[in-house]
Amino acid sequence: MPVENLFSDLPTQPLPAELVDLLASQAGVRIKRIVSTGQASPDDFWYDQDEHEWVTVLQGAARLCFDDGEVLEMRVGDHLVINAHRKHRVDWTTPEEVTVWLAVFYPA
Repeated sequence: MPVENLFSDLPTQPLPAELVDLLASQAGVRIKRIVSTGQASPDDFWYDQDEHEWVTVLQGAARLCFDDGEVLEMRVGDHLVINAHRKHRVDWTTPEEVTVWLAVFYPA
């Protein structure tokens, strides 16, 4: 099995949509690399997931908004758990630098 790198194959130009790579999955757990180049969720869209999500920013920066009004700025190394069914959206990702997220989804 070859060794892979989370920072390989990063885009050099803005993408029309986020790039999502499934890195591993088993028994209800999924690990994804998400690459943003300035994307944000549509204003009227909220993620409402059946799973918990642990997410961290490995490169770049982002802002998450929650339907209860909480706003979180995320920088390199920041991480948090978003509990299942806590509605949230990506409000902003830095357009001048690629943002690389690592997200782990697991059962509630």
